[in-house]
Amino acid sequence: MTDIISIVMSLLPILVVGFFLVGLRFSAAKVMPVSFLTAVIVALFYWQLDSAQVAAATVKGVVVSFSLLYIVFGAIFLLNTLREGGALSVIRKGFMNISEDRRVQLIIIAWLFGSFIEGSAGFGTPAIICVPLLVGLGFPAKSAVISGMIIQSTPVSFGAVGTPILIGVFKGLDGSDAVVSFAAGQGLENWTELLPIIGFKLAFLHAVAGMLIPLIIVTVMTRFFGARRSIKEGLEIWKFAIFASLAMIIPYVVIAKLLGPEFPSLLGGLIGLAIVVPAAKMKFLLPEQPWDFAEKSEWDENWNGHFEIKLEDSKQAMPLWRAWLPYLLTAILLVISRLPVLGVSTLLKSVTLPSDSAMLQNLFGSTVSVSPVPVLYLPGSIFILVGVATFLFHRMPAESTWRSFRLSCQMIVPASAALIFTVPMVQIFINSSGGAAGLPSMPDLLANTVASSSGSIWPLFSPLIGGLGAFVAGSNTISNMMFSQFQFQVAQQIGASPIWVVALQAVGGAAGNVICVHNVVAACAVVGLVGKEGEIIRFTLFFFLYYVLVAGLLGLMLA
Repeated sequence: MTDIISIVMSLLPILVVGFFLVGLRFSAAKVMPVSFLTAVIVALFYWQLDSAQVAAATVKGVVVSFSLLYIVFGAIFLLNTLREGGALSVIRKGFMNISEDRRVQLIIIAWLFGSFIEGSAGFGTPAIICVPLLVGLGFPAKSAVISGMIIQSTPVSFGAVGTPILIGVFKGLDGSDAVVSFAAGQGLENWTELLPIIGFKLAFLHAVAGMLIPLIIVTVMTRFFGARRSIKEGLEIWKFAIFASLAMIIPYVVIAKLLGPEFPSLLGGLIGLAIVVPAAKMKFLLPEQPWDFAEKSEWDENWNGHFEIKLEDSKQAMPLWRAWLPYLLTAILLVISRLPVLGVSTLLKSVTLPSDSAMLQNLFGSTVSVSPVPVLYLPGSIFILVGVATFLFHRMPAESTWRSFRLSCQMIVPASAALIFTVPMVQIFINSSGGAAGLPSMPDLLANTVASSSGSIWPLFSPLIGGLGAFVAGSNTISNMMFSQFQFQVAQQIGASPIWVVALQAVGGAAGNVICVHNVVAACAVVGLVGKEGEIIRFTLFFFLYYVLVAGLLGLMLA
């Protein structure tokens, strides 16, 4: 009976989110403070954590929240700069020259460009870059957010130049004698040689589970946002959608095998763009009739954000390459700043707030340490730098700077209320071990419960645990840190392949990003859709379940 109560209590903050945000469709700004207070009460009175531990976890969450808000602000500022100077208008015309078909535009921007940006930066950056770009091109805000969230699955495991594997899985498995012994039994000199092996198996799982993503996003768009609400109109483009999927996924798997975890999403997305864009121009595998939305006056009001991204025409003739230059520069800077071999990342990470990390160690005498914020390394700094540089590239008047900055500040405020409570709730959830009640942390308790109940069919549930970690923590990397060693040990106990099971963990951790509350809040914020977070998750939840089910069934066969 005590075990059941403990499970319910550990789930309570999440159940609050599910009931009020997803079930009753309350805004995240109203729900997340309640979820945070629920986590505080459960931690203090049931887990019996010291108040210093709860306070420290809260402070850590607030610090992470401001980092996320800084990234979102940078993306909004870059968007407003491009809009003010007329670049978005030119980009829109450029896409029309590739194809007038909105289904094609969605696949190119969300799936291919989004995969490239994910591989470059991570941090949920694809959504906060691609979603406003889609809206600027004339997509309904709600459709753009749903599409932008769904693609944050397949590319995520190799995002930010392989961070979920090279840091998440590495730190999750590091220090385990069982992992070292297993690696030695496989004839490996160092257990870290397991990482590229895990990465290749992970890429294979993603390739199967993610194969239909381009088709899924266009079908969701035509079914719920088309004039005729037709699934058939989405399925009409199935040949091109599968072609675009393979154009990214085949290089993605090959690169994971040959080069390791750093480049599958980055180079896979780039190679896919190089293949698919010329093919779309030649109308390769495309239906004769292009598809478009109904007139904007006929749209449901629920589809639009609280503000409109109006496209300003350029005051001067602007070639397409110059309009795209800010996005190109953003991608280049993100790659340069994240490739360890170049040494730039080390330099950028050395500039932190505060500069003295010792003052944040074991905060308030707790076990929680807050990492200093590497301000220059955050994608927000690159967005802001490129935004400022864009005024020079596009020869914009000085008053546009202030107008873009002021509008960006106004747009970021609605997201602040949700994020400032979401991430502290997550940190309390994660840092809940060591209380007087003698219970493991809330995520560990839930994972142990599922493992003890599933037995030999554990691989079926392994992606679900990874997804739970990402849903709560908002990060595939952190989910992998929390659960990789646990997954490894369970696999050995039931006689399954621990390499496959850790790969299944990472697949689920990637899929969990599509339902992560603070990722949804951030994506909604950049297009003024704050308050609609629950409605977005109602869509993405079905996709999440599809993804972890496919991966889990593969796991049963392979692990």
